[in-house]
Amino acid sequence: MAKNKFNKNWLHDHINDPYVKQAQKEGYRARAVYKLKEIDESEKLIKPGQVIVDLGCAPGSWSQYARNKLAGKEGGGINGTIIGLDMLPMDPIADVHFIQGDFREQDVLDALEEVLEGRKVDLVLSDMAPNLSGVAITDAARVEHIIDLAIDFARAHMKPSGALLVKCFNGTGFNEILAKFRQEFKIVLQKKPKASRDKSSEIFLLGKVLKNPA
Repeated sequence: MAKNKFNKNWLHDHINDPYVKQAQKEGYRARAVYKLKEIDESEKLIKPGQVIVDLGCAPGSWSQYARNKLAGKEGGGINGTIIGLDMLPMDPIADVHFIQGDFREQDVLDALEEVLEGRKVDLVLSDMAPNLSGVAITDAARVEHIIDLAIDFARAHMKPSGALLVKCFNGTGFNEILAKFRQEFKIVLQKKPKASRDKSSEIFLLGKVLKNPA
């Protein structure tokens, strides 16, 4: 009974969510786009000519937003390169290179290198989150593991002057993750965009400029 009530409440909130309505109106695949939009508008992350990688990109709203920001190249197309990586399938997005698979696997990395053509990445985006169990210590370890993967990816593929934006949760293990970011990046900012639901502990960490580039 309680679960049904929870599902109904969630559905009611979701249907009446202004960000859900706005996403539908503007053709974005998820309300999460407005989290990136707010952070991008305050931090000027996405600029023409950049190479951007979107980790865990499905269903694709962050890639859509990045694509729209880089659009306007003469003759069509975008001024820059966007690569989306995810283990889940994703419907195509114009001008976005999508690679399905685990970015720890060699064949996926080979496909990535083929698109990069020797270039380093300007911006790494990660809206990845694990399946949460409700057990604080277990979930903290899962979140930390995913963020470790994003940091490792950035260290391997990003320009020293680049930026990494990751989704995190302000709870058990957050201080350890924050300490890792401060160890890796010269500038570390915490962001809680308006589109993050009030009752959610979701927070985004932005790291700029690698301290010890690979």
